[in-house]
Formats: sequence, structure tokens, C-alpha cells
Amino acid sequence: MLTLSAKLKTASIVAIAMASFAATPVFAEDITLWTLNFDNNAANTALKKVATDFEAANPGTHVEIVQRAVDEHKTALRVAAGSDKGPDIYFSWAGLGLGGEYVKAGLSLPLDKYYTEYKWNDELLPSAAAFADLYPGGKHGVPFTFKGEAVYYNKKLFEQAGIKDEPKTYEELLAAADKLKAAGIPAFTFGGTVNWHVMRLMDVILETKCGAEKHDALKAMTLDWTKEPCAADSFAEFAKWTKDYTLQPFMGIDNKQSYSLFTAGRAAMMLEGDWLVSQLNGSGANLDDYGIFPFPTNTERLYGFAEYNYISTKSKNPDIAAKFLDYFLSTKVQQDLLGQLSSTSVNKNVQYANQKPLEAEWLGIFQKYGKVYMNGDQAFPLDVTTEYFRVINDVASGNTEPAEAAKQLQSFIAGRS
Repeated sequence: MLTLSAKLKTASIVAIAMASFAATPVFAEDITLWTLNFDNNAANTALKKVATDFEAANPGTHVEIVQRAVDEHKTALRVAAGSDKGPDIYFSWAGLGLGGEYVKAGLSLPLDKYYTEYKWNDELLPSAAAFADLYPGGKHGVPFTFKGEAVYYNKKLFEQAGIKDEPKTYEELLAAADKLKAAGIPAFTFGGTVNWHVMRLMDVILETKCGAEKHDALKAMTLDWTKEPCAADSFAEFAKWTKDYTLQPFMGIDNKQSYSLFTAGRAAMMLEGDWLVSQLNGSGANLDDYGIFPFPTNTERLYGFAEYNYISTKSKNPDIAAKFLDYFLSTKVQQDLLGQLSSTSVNKNVQYANQKPLEAEWLGIFQKYGKVYMNGDQAFPLDVTTEYFRVINDVASGNTEPAEAAKQLQSFIAGRS
């Protein structure tokens, strides 16, 4: 049952979401985009410029951008899905989890005719565009960004601990973590108050312990978490990392505080996305102090996910919304956006030049890996994601034993059918 404060907060978000429609007059070619207030402010500025430039190229159109924090954005979308009003375009994550929730709720308009009309598949990276085909009933959404996630490390702290080379295998990563611990340096920092931040550690350990095929089957819920030993082994390994190799206490801080601790040299590594390059650069950090390497799972798959823009079924102007998305995805605009939204583009025709060393490293990683495994909150349906978060948090807090964690998750999955 919601507390009074929770009810008031939800009511406030509902009111704000609905007020966004009443605040300004609605004209024939107005469209509204609901998206995040991104941590990287360069992305916020760049997105507003795209809207302004689109308006200039299309007289009579107006693009209103409404930005919110992650949780408030999710709540506003759930409100819109259950009402007769909503944005023309909305940002969400790809996959059956977060993105799939709104597709299943009927908020996303199938875009097959626009893919054909604008020939988007001729411009998009296949790996980025593939997420549109995950859903039944047609293509949903177009890529906003395609994100890879890897280990960022502090070169000085590695040197201080006597680590000379980047770990290439999981065994080498464990050895590096032991050297850091012996030198009094926590290996990783995570923000435990945001479920998805600690989830990343569990995801990469599942990939490592179970291998690609079993990991995918567990996330697809076609393999029993209690009957596959690697599931309990993964929870046990996760518990070891959070206890022995993670900056403490971490369950009471968020991802932004974790980032601040990392840049302050309080921990040697962070498991973060390619967007962190822009964030480091924007905050004045010396990029030469940091290196990156994919988390060594021994499966030759890259950890990553896609962010998408979807056209809403509530849109009164879906053709204008599609025209805006086509403008956003165009080679010229994507070329201009390079390095502001992400270090790489979803448009395969974009050219790369004058890259910062870390950006060049990311491009090399993207070119090397042809296969990807997704974040748990995108692989699972929403209700299972919530339970996955709960179980992970309980293990990290020491409240649930690893073997019991696998049983609890499987019990929840079995109870859905």
C-alpha cells in the first residue's frame, strides 16, 4: 500500500504530466517529445538545438521537449498509457523490459510504414536497429543511442597496486582486484540506491559464470534458475564482489555519488557506459588518467543496450513526429551530434575524426564485438525486473543467501504463468 507521501508524489507527477498539455496552445503541427534530463548536459543542449533546427527547416512546426528524471519519466509514461493524452514521441529503453512495458500497454505506434518510407534501415547500424523487431505486431521505435558498457579504470591506482596490464580474462580481473585490495584500494564503486547500477555487476557475472547460451536462456525465463547451478554460483560470486571488492558502504549512495567517488580516486574502477567519456570531459577530468576495457566474461560478447524514441499512439501528428525522427537520424544531424549524445552514432554513415583517445578506444570496442548481451532491466519484463532488483539488493545487503536468491527469483517467475 502506498504511503501518503508516495501518493502525493505520484499525484504530483500525474498533475505535471497532464499540465504539460494544457500549458500551451496546440497547433496543427505541434509535437511534444518526452525524454530524460540527461546527466551529460551537452546532450540536453544538443537535443534542444536539433528541435530548433528542425523548426527552422520546417516552418509552422513546433517541437516541445519535456525533460524529467528517470523515475518521474517512467511514471509519466505509465500515466499516459492509461489516459487519452500523451506525448507525440517518447524516450524509453529498448528490449522487452522497460521498453516492452509501454509497447504492451499500447502506448507505442508500429512504425513499419515509416521504416519503408524513410528507408531507415539503409542508414542505421544493424545492431542498433535490431531492437525494433523484438516486439509482436510490427516495428516499434527508432534508436536514439546504442550504448556499450565496460570497465573504466584509474591508471594511477592500477599502477599504485602494481597492475601493469589491463585484465583480458576474468581470472586476471580477480587477480587485479586482489592486488588493489592488498594496496588498500577498493576495486569498484557502485551506487546501491539505484537498482540498475548494482544490477550491472550481476549481469556481467551471469555472463561470465553461465556463458552466453545459458545466460540468454535464464533471462528469457526458459531455463530454471534453481536447476541451473551457474545461477546460484553467479549470486555467490556477486556477493563476494560486493563484500570484498566494492567501496563501502555503497547501498546508501546513488550513481552520481559513486561517480564522484570514482573521480576523486576513492575506487579504481566503475562499470559504466560509453557516455561517461563526455561526462568526464565535461567535468574537467583529465581523460589521460583513465582507461577502459570490456568486462572480461570470456564469451566475446559486449555488454550494452539501446535507447529508443517511440511514436506514441496518443499522437495527433504521427507523420510530423516521424519526419522529426527522420531528421534526427539523418547523417548530417548525427554527424553534428557526434560526441554530444554518445561517442558513437546509430547512423552507420557517420565519419569519425579527431577523436579523444577514450572515444577511439570505444570505437575500437564497437568494431571488435559483433554480439551483445543486454542489461537485465531490458531483457526481463518489468515485473520480473522488479523482483530481480529486489533479490540482487538483498544479496548485496547480506539479507539473502545466494542459493536462496536463485530460488526466490525462480519462484516469482513460475508464479507469473
